[in-house]
Amino acid sequence: MAFSPDLADRRFGTGLSPRVDPPSDPADILSRLAAPDDMARRFPIPLTDAAAPTVADLRALQRARAESDAAEEAYRAGRQRMEAVRLATFRAHLARGVETADGFRERLTQFWADHFTIRARNGLMRHHVTPYVEETIRPHVAGRFADMLRAAVTHPMMLLYLDQVNSVGPNSPVARDGRGLNENLAREVLELHTLGVGGPYGQGDVRQLAELFTGLSWGIDQGFWFRPRYAEPGAETVLGESYGPDASLDEIHRLLDDLAAHPATARHLARKLAVHFVSDDPPPGLTDAMSAAYLASGGALLPVYEAMLRHPAAWLRDVEAGPGAAKVMQPLQFIQSALRGIGARGETLLSADRQTTMRHLMRPLLHMGQDWERPDGPDGLPEAAEAWITPQGMAARIDWAFRAPVALLDDLPDPRVAVHQLLGPHAPQTVVFAAGAAEDRVEGIGVILTSAAFQRRN
Repeated sequence: MAFSPDLADRRFGTGLSPRVDPPSDPADILSRLAAPDDMARRFPIPLTDAAAPTVADLRALQRARAESDAAEEAYRAGRQRMEAVRLATFRAHLARGVETADGFRERLTQFWADHFTIRARNGLMRHHVTPYVEETIRPHVAGRFADMLRAAVTHPMMLLYLDQVNSVGPNSPVARDGRGLNENLAREVLELHTLGVGGPYGQGDVRQLAELFTGLSWGIDQGFWFRPRYAEPGAETVLGESYGPDASLDEIHRLLDDLAAHPATARHLARKLAVHFVSDDPPPGLTDAMSAAYLASGGALLPVYEAMLRHPAAWLRDVEAGPGAAKVMQPLQFIQSALRGIGARGETLLSADRQTTMRHLMRPLLHMGQDWERPDGPDGLPEAAEAWITPQGMAARIDWAFRAPVALLDDLPDPRVAVHQLLGPHAPQTVVFAAGAAEDRVEGIGVILTSAAFQRRN
């Protein structure tokens, strides 16, 4: 199947735009991805160290409140500032997808953030999730998987999410304090992040890896640090390879590099990418080509994307590819693509107040089934259409389509024009007719956005 510009933006990007030309071929998609990150410059998101108020600030306010009722107002003000930062990073994330000429980068950032998914376990760190993505995922989406793996696995937010900060080597000097070994991080690294479910590892590997990870920690005052006194002494053996003679950050990095280079990791990542972007049941030829590109390049991700984008299966539309190919947009993708297609401006989204953000953007996501930055578990979001096309989820999408666009845009586009802006040259005639027959622009835009043709990315 030949390359299709409209399919490129809908399947591999954040949707068609009336202001941004779609890519002309796979090489154009990849060149945009390899270019400087213009959206990060235009819509900046603070990194963890710059996300104010800091956890130390909030803890101090919390302690003051516990000591005196007079500090209650200051504590509430601190929590409100924290929530304001969280909403600002959410708006910036949406704005990037609405304005970008490099939709593949935005989609890859979302994909890999879900692959290395986290959730703020501490209520004082909810505004640190997007900064985690900004510093561990986004810089590496066009680089080496091993670098992304290192950054994500050792990041404080991951260590806190999977309780790694409470893991203690059973034979370490501080083992007597009652804390013990925690296997959460080790299990997820093997099962979700690298080798995959059913990969070539056993419980012994999980245990040994968990012992190797002891010492990884974070503190309010110290930030990330490696604590030798908490680490299990002696070498650990994972997948037949010895790491030691004692646990250290260097040996953990070596272990992560080895996992990144493993053929099982190549297969796992290739299939996961193909399922997300192309089909719930991708053809073996596609995943084989992607896996081979990963191994041949030493874990570089650009060659993997190129293998996917140049494979004929990547450009089959759902009616041609058969069952499992009709990928439904997840809620965030639905809202982002809808706003992009009707001509919303990123700067307008960025300046939205709290009430507008909650009523028309964040709360609808929750009603559609995607609670922003609060996944149900470490395995991330489901891919199957049935997970999203539920009675409640569809009711929320319909409600949003008829209410939010007119609330967020000063002037809605003519539905007779917008139907082609949103669906491209292959817009079904039934939708074209319905958009043209609508009584007003609100109804016409709503009809387009709630059509099956728009809900699918194919």
